[in-house]
Amino acid sequence: MSEALRETLDSLKARFRPGAVDKPTTYYLSLGDGADEKWTVTVTPTTCDLAQGKTGKADCVLKTSADLFIKMLAGTHKPGPMDFVSGKIKTNDLDLLLRLQKAFGF
Repeated sequence: MSEALRETLDSLKARFRPGAVDKPTTYYLSLGDGADEKWTVTVTPTTCDLAQGKTGKADCVLKTSADLFIKMLAGTHKPGPMDFVSGKIKTNDLDLLLRLQKAFGF
């Protein structure tokens, strides 16, 4: 895993905005092919938990490259329709993905 990805993932807890979700929601982040690029993020109205790998069933799956994920969280890339049409960003639930964006302010 790149140092930039490690720093971005480490920043998630500090970026978490309590109250952004109204019920516990689990996200599975697939940010590349390596085992260290698969993460589970569980958010509740008051907490955020991050675990390496896939732990249990996810409510929302986000599949993209580590580079694009880093750029989205840094605010240098705002996802648009072409990212989804081209397959650069894949998800099973766009509404929950938007809530993830709200929960971490990106």
